[in-house]
Amino acid sequence: MKFVHLSDLHLGKRVNEFSMLEDQAYILKQILELIRKEQPDAVLLAGDIYDKAVPSAEAVQLFDEFLYRLSGEGQQVFIISGNHDSPERLSFGGRLMGGSGIHIAPAYGGHVEPFVLQDEFGPVSLYFLPFVKPALVRRFFPDQEIESYTDAVRAALEEMEVDPAERNVLVTHQFVTGASRSDSEEISVGGSDNVDAAVFKDFDYVALGHIHGPQNVGARPGAGDRAADGPDLLEGSGAGGVSGNPRTCRVRYCGTPLKYSFSEAGHQKSVTVAELGKKGELSIRTLPLTPLRDLREIRGTYLELTAKSFYEEMNRSDYLHVTLTDEEDVPDALGKLRVIYPNLMKLDYDNQRTRAGALPLEAENAEQKSPLALFSEFYEKQNNQPMSGEQQAFVEELIERIWRNEG
Repeated sequence: MKFVHLSDLHLGKRVNEFSMLEDQAYILKQILELIRKEQPDAVLLAGDIYDKAVPSAEAVQLFDEFLYRLSGEGQQVFIISGNHDSPERLSFGGRLMGGSGIHIAPAYGGHVEPFVLQDEFGPVSLYFLPFVKPALVRRFFPDQEIESYTDAVRAALEEMEVDPAERNVLVTHQFVTGASRSDSEEISVGGSDNVDAAVFKDFDYVALGHIHGPQNVGARPGAGDRAADGPDLLEGSGAGGVSGNPRTCRVRYCGTPLKYSFSEAGHQKSVTVAELGKKGELSIRTLPLTPLRDLREIRGTYLELTAKSFYEEMNRSDYLHVTLTDEEDVPDALGKLRVIYPNLMKLDYDNQRTRAGALPLEAENAEQKSPLALFSEFYEKQNNQPMSGEQQAFVEELIERIWRNEG
């Protein structure tokens, strides 16, 4: 049984104040073509369909068109909400759309019924768990101690009473411990949203959403488990295939179809295709995606980056983070560079001045130093020169005044 695994469309997203709607429409058309060629048994959308709980009208229209095209192709589509979505708004009309092959998981209510598909090897049970927090799950299991995200997901999965002897697929949207994050994701303080991969032990494939870099998590050591992958990440035969060992690379983030931060500049975005054979057999492939405009980082002096020989060799419409290495600031560099690179998103400098200002304070013996000494070190590192005697006297008087007031 073949599945196309997608997630984190983030329709309506703006990156550095640039709307991504045109890029998203372009990539969705490309995904439709890939789905048409692959002819999967089901398309799995693992959450964060929209970038906001109340999406823009344009974002809703774009997703509506995508679903209409999938339904017209006769595809069975299964959708869950992510942390960026409103589960109630996303699932509106879901029971009506099921007859057209569009199945939207409702807001979590303490019980999940599987959707069962059949192939030559028998049934495959599909389970859908939208993004959940401990406080939400705790309401439905008052007799259980649910403090962490792992507790919450474990309780929700145990209630499903999954038969491990059968083939089971889970679509969910959580941060699984060990996954490598990107700057465009929401991060909980101290990693409090971590979910232990061990809770997924009864599933043959877990189609995850939430993390923007394509990757496998929870695989056995040495199974090709990496932070972010290209088409050749997974071990086994073929184009990134895994087969034979049911515990190898079965917990998978497909990643976003587009780059949404410069921390993702090195990613190869893709669509994941997972195929289940008989129990214990799994193969995974990735189909690369080519964006309308790439998101890239370039660096050099102003003269180097504005040389015709340089910019004629690249797509000047790409979204760019430019780092200038000139020692002196270039007047109105952003405006001048946007004449050549209209989608320049971010500009900064890397030179002696910026590197000197970025040096951290030495932590060693910090507790033994006076507040005045620590502030003096900070001032010198920020300004590349020591404080004057007059400045030191002012800071010392200010520190004493603060201590007197606190006393």
